[in-house]
Amino acid sequence: MDLRFSDDDERFRAEVRAWLEARLDGDFRDLRGLGGPGREHEAIEPRMAWERELGAAGWIGLGWPAPSGRGASLWRQVIFHEEYAQARAPGRFGHIGEYLLGPTIAALGTPEQKGLFLPPIARGEQMWCQGYSEPGAGSDLAGVTTRADLASGAWEIHGQKIWTSHAHLADWCFVLARTDPTERRHAGLSYLLVPMRQRGVTARPIKNLTGTAEFCEVFFDGARTAAENIVGAPGEGWKVAMATLAFERGASTLGQQIGFAGELAAIIAAVRERSADRDPEICRRVADAWIGLRVMRSYALRVLAHGEQGELPLAGLGAKLYWSTWHRRLGELAMDVLGPEAEIIAGAPYGLTPLQETFLFSRADTIYAGSSEIQKNIIARRALGLPRSS
Repeated sequence: MDLRFSDDDERFRAEVRAWLEARLDGDFRDLRGLGGPGREHEAIEPRMAWERELGAAGWIGLGWPAPSGRGASLWRQVIFHEEYAQARAPGRFGHIGEYLLGPTIAALGTPEQKGLFLPPIARGEQMWCQGYSEPGAGSDLAGVTTRADLASGAWEIHGQKIWTSHAHLADWCFVLARTDPTERRHAGLSYLLVPMRQRGVTARPIKNLTGTAEFCEVFFDGARTAAENIVGAPGEGWKVAMATLAFERGASTLGQQIGFAGELAAIIAAVRERSADRDPEICRRVADAWIGLRVMRSYALRVLAHGEQGELPLAGLGAKLYWSTWHRRLGELAMDVLGPEAEIIAGAPYGLTPLQETFLFSRADTIYAGSSEIQKNIIARRALGLPRSS
């Protein structure tokens, strides 16, 4: 398998890099490095304007088919995400619409849905959130109890979702709901597209360990959406939801790794500043982290290449297990390098340094986007043929 980029791909890289440098040294110069995990409260309105700037330049939906996207190859999508992260461009608000809902609609939506939802996402004008997890059904997604009943040409929705990123800012939410109460578990679920700005929808931000609140709990109390705002047929929600999760582990993971590299660089700088490089154990852990990041990139590229060839490898689950565990250990390394200083806040009332933010936010990595325990159970059953645990 050839994982190298072609000359044409490298010319595309130069185009991406030049555009980012021009815009991030112009009207959007103050946005470099802002936003992202644990920092989504920063510069909300300017970053919304940045989404529209990306859309106007055609950078949203690179891999989507025309007319809404460019139909770019997987490798060019990887290049864009790497250059975006390398330029320290701001954290995206449109991630969920572009990389989760958009590909799902492009693959499984009706022509009417593609025409209605893909263009505003591609323009950076429509923000989405994901209504999967519930207080009693987080990792066990098949146990959702939010229900939706079809009456008078519309779905009426009742229930609660939790850990919903950007719900307080989103225009729409794709909701996994139980539409057939006689069915259990994976059966009887449907995938609904629900407008957020209506009576019957309440989004309440949840403050996390970093003191920020990018996650929300969302209450649906008689919220409504048109009967045609369902992806797939009634009862096919599980299949559609799994397709969305597969898209989530796409090319954007390579940009995430550039962010990880920046965090590792900050830790190495702290090691040198504190003369911690005299500690052989710290040096070993830094070397392990450096090697692990390169293994992560190579592994991710191979997993993505297999996916492009039409396969659905369980290796994608392994990739999630790998990077989430690696990142948690990186946060722990940061605290050990800082020593007692790690327990001192940068300022009142709860000011944190970047390394403290890395540590605190990384604690959630093995939980969100599929907990490690669930990932291991799936691999054990589907890849190794082991029986379901009692």
